[in-house]
Amino acid sequence: MPYRMMCLTAHPDDESGAFGGALLMAHDQGVETTVICLTEGTAGSFRGAATSDEELADLRRNEFSAAAALLNVTYTEVLDYPDGKLDQQNFYELAGVLIEKIRKYRPQVVLTFGGDGGVNLHRDHTIISLAATAAFHWAGRAQLFPGAGTPYAPQKLYYSNTPWVSVYNSTEGANAAVVPYSLILELGQWKKRKIEAFKLHVTQHGVLERVRYFIDKHMNDERYLLAAARNPRSLAEDEALFTGVIED
Repeated sequence: MPYRMMCLTAHPDDESGAFGGALLMAHDQGVETTVICLTEGTAGSFRGAATSDEELADLRRNEFSAAAALLNVTYTEVLDYPDGKLDQQNFYELAGVLIEKIRKYRPQVVLTFGGDGGVNLHRDHTIISLAATAAFHWAGRAQLFPGAGTPYAPQKLYYSNTPWVSVYNSTEGANAAVVPYSLILELGQWKKRKIEAFKLHVTQHGVLERVRYFIDKHMNDERYLLAAARNPRSLAEDEALFTGVIED
């Protein structure tokens, strides 16, 4: 079976802006990729031409599908958790949903946000980080969520590192502590396609314009922190996302 990687995100456009390079590189290396997005992104400040939450949900689902196709993602799912309110959901149940997805798609490598909340310190990003971490560690344990599929233990968990912090209409991120990094992916030829994928989220063009300076300065690479591994090693020895992964 091929290598498999799963990206767990909160909103449509996260897959492109935060993880697009890793997804593109993985596909070109023959890796089967999956993106699970928890919300339809209807609480966003930028809404494009949408006049209702229902219209915005449809637009953002379609944008997500187009971007995922450009990123050559093998499997995608957009769930219907409430945008901006992931912190109000039952954590155990949310972890159980992610465990079901991990057991279904069986990724050896899982990518998600760090607990800092990513580039905009979004609390939804923090919650997906916490729930994904729990799911990563619990998915292989038969006594937990026995009705969520056959237990499967992923081998490596990575948190994305944010190269800058930009909180909409706020300066509160100026002194924020962020997740460090242990691995740098030089995007090279994949940079242009990653940005093109992000641009397919037309409703979010206001976001793109707001952070254009940062994108031009920092989008040459993606950085990740190895947060857990089946076979622990020095972080300095972790040279690639699938370093040390065993085919199963």
